[in-house]
Amino acid sequence: MSNQSGIRIRITVGSQTVSATLDDTPSGRDFAAMMPLELTLSDYSRTEKIADLPGRLSTDGAPRSYAASSGDITYYAPWGNLAIFYKPFPSASGLVRLGHIDGSMEPLLQNGQFEARLEIAE
Repeated sequence: MSNQSGIRIRITVGSQTVSATLDDTPSGRDFAAMMPLELTLSDYSRTEKIADLPGRLSTDGAPRSYAASSGDITYYAPWGNLAIFYKPFPSASGLVRLGHIDGSMEPLLQNGQFEARLEIAE
């Protein structure tokens, strides 16, 4: 699900870069406004990579729940954290889609904790 009017971002892990597009929504714009971000990603439930964010995001107009697809970039409002799904996940209350990875997720599929830089793509 590509959103042509979205906000293009880059996620850099080591020397590898992943492209993504944020949705043009209050939540997506709020997330983009936090960038650049240096985050520590870690695995959660063998389904997603999660990281703490420096602040809360708007959930104005967001559905009450969302079922994530592989490649979705989401915000889990109850915990206030970022979640990038690499496996599909059933509908969860408080899960808000922020955008989607545009290509390979390979650089994000590391074991353990690792650093990632998220920034607006020029």
